[in-house]
Amino acid sequence: MKLNYKQLGFKCGIEIHQQISGHKLFCPCPAELRDDEPHYTIKRNLRAVAGESGQIDVAAREEMGKKKDFYYQGHYNTNCLIELDEMPPNPMNKEALHTVLQICKILNSRIVDGVQTMRKTVVDGSNTSGFQRTALIGTDGVLELTSTKIGIPTIILEEDACRNILEQNDKVIWGLDRLGIPLIEIGTTPEIRTPEEAREAAEKLGMLIRSTGKAKRGLGTIRQDINVSIKKGTRVEIKGAQELKTIPKLIENEVIRQINLVEISEELQKRRIKELREYKISDVTNLVKHCDSKIIKNAVKNKNKILGVRLLGFNGLIGKEVQEKRRLGTEFSERAKIIAGVGGIFHSDELPAYGITLREVEILYKDMQCSDNDAFVLVADKQKKAEKALNAVVERANQAISGVPKEVRKANKDNTSSYERPMPGASRMYPETDVPPLRISKQMLDAIEIPELIEDKAVKYEKMGLSSDLAKLVAKSPKNSLFEKFVSEYPSIKPSFIAEVIMTMDRMIKRQFDIAINPTEKDYDTLFSGLTEGKIAKENVIEILKENKPVEQIMSKYMMMSDDELESKIKEIVEKNKDLPFNALIGVVMKKLRGKASGKKISEMLKKMVG
Repeated sequence: MKLNYKQLGFKCGIEIHQQISGHKLFCPCPAELRDDEPHYTIKRNLRAVAGESGQIDVAAREEMGKKKDFYYQGHYNTNCLIELDEMPPNPMNKEALHTVLQICKILNSRIVDGVQTMRKTVVDGSNTSGFQRTALIGTDGVLELTSTKIGIPTIILEEDACRNILEQNDKVIWGLDRLGIPLIEIGTTPEIRTPEEAREAAEKLGMLIRSTGKAKRGLGTIRQDINVSIKKGTRVEIKGAQELKTIPKLIENEVIRQINLVEISEELQKRRIKELREYKISDVTNLVKHCDSKIIKNAVKNKNKILGVRLLGFNGLIGKEVQEKRRLGTEFSERAKIIAGVGGIFHSDELPAYGITLREVEILYKDMQCSDNDAFVLVADKQKKAEKALNAVVERANQAISGVPKEVRKANKDNTSSYERPMPGASRMYPETDVPPLRISKQMLDAIEIPELIEDKAVKYEKMGLSSDLAKLVAKSPKNSLFEKFVSEYPSIKPSFIAEVIMTMDRMIKRQFDIAINPTEKDYDTLFSGLTEGKIAKENVIEILKENKPVEQIMSKYMMMSDDELESKIKEIVEKNKDLPFNALIGVVMKKLRGKASGKKISEMLKKMVG
């Protein structure tokens, strides 16, 4: 679908969350993930409390209503009582704060005079305390893109959440290893005009953070949240986009979703459907208990109930596609699953099917007093769970009448999104009383130096003779300081060759020979020293690295010949191949003596010898 984003009134802003290296934000534990067996597991149940406004946040209230048990796995040598919320937090990690202040300066943000740590209510189990510690550091920054500038209203330093390990019905297992890792959050204003511009903004912010040299690397260390709305829709937040290339498609799919939800709302208004305030949940177990549906048979066998609810005016709309392979019925089902914990729903737009016949559908229509314009939804589960699920479906149906619900959604692998929770409000914030405010002095700010940006490094490396792609690769890599060191120490070697050796040869050797190498700084140093002193030839670099051993141990095996040795060897080869023409002879000589001298020297000696 070709979309005109300007006509649609498209608005978009992004939030970048990047882990910072070092120890955790409020304790000395290392910021490292563990994949070995935990030393202990503790169980918690969390409850929401009122925020500074005196109200319980709507998202926290919904999470608390799920009544889940949370289990936290930890290790004695990398976790402490602070992460278990059994001990007050330490003062804020100064190194992490220093990194965030660098970012504030890069983005020309207004830095706060004092840092007041806040508690943000989170009762989905991702934090043992039921809240996340967060602190505003900078405001009113600016990000320059290719063709525009966008505002940066907030730069925040906060602690990362626990790592989700496993979810089973009403039980969730979390890892304490990620909890408390310093996290920088940078939010933009909703001035992004196209999906591609959103991708550029996310990439640019990621590069700025990496320029500090303090960004953690690896899967899950950076996450992008995207806020999207159109003129007739509303703001929807999509959480957890991990790859830059997926951002445009995620945004496009959300815009399409909002267009379709607006169309459904307009159709319901044409049908004069208003909010479903009075509705009846019916027990239809006896009407369908003999059908061939496996789900219903299992429910009857387990003495559960099959409950149904009529949705006035929804006939033909529950089955309408809102995103690729996702229908309004999918959104009804997600609400039922998340809020009530049921396995799913049946709805009349998809029936007869799944073992429910046309005759049984007609009986259900009649029993629930459905007209031609009406639809119904069924849930098979324990009575209380089924009732809770259908109430959630009716709530989502009422939102469909209004249009697009304001909610938080999670990014799916196919670049669609699914419901996660309501949009939280200001009610979830209140001051952290265990962490004293921290004054940002002029002396502290004067000591903050702006690092050389990755994009500036790439330009500098291109001027050294590197290709554009190789320059960007080196600039983005933690090895760029190593590259600069060797360029400075070995001026006779082309910088482009040094870059290729450091950045690409390990992958090339793995691809061609299936050998995984991991040279040390000393190995590279010995290699470049040997090249500079004329002890080894460039042609032998791959062979030396391919040995996958300390370079100084094996370099003698690849030493170049002296001029006398070389002349003697060439004579020997010529004697054995007198009848060959020069072009064929040079091929034989090069093959035999490759890596023992430069190709230029071999060619010159051979020409001299054969006239």
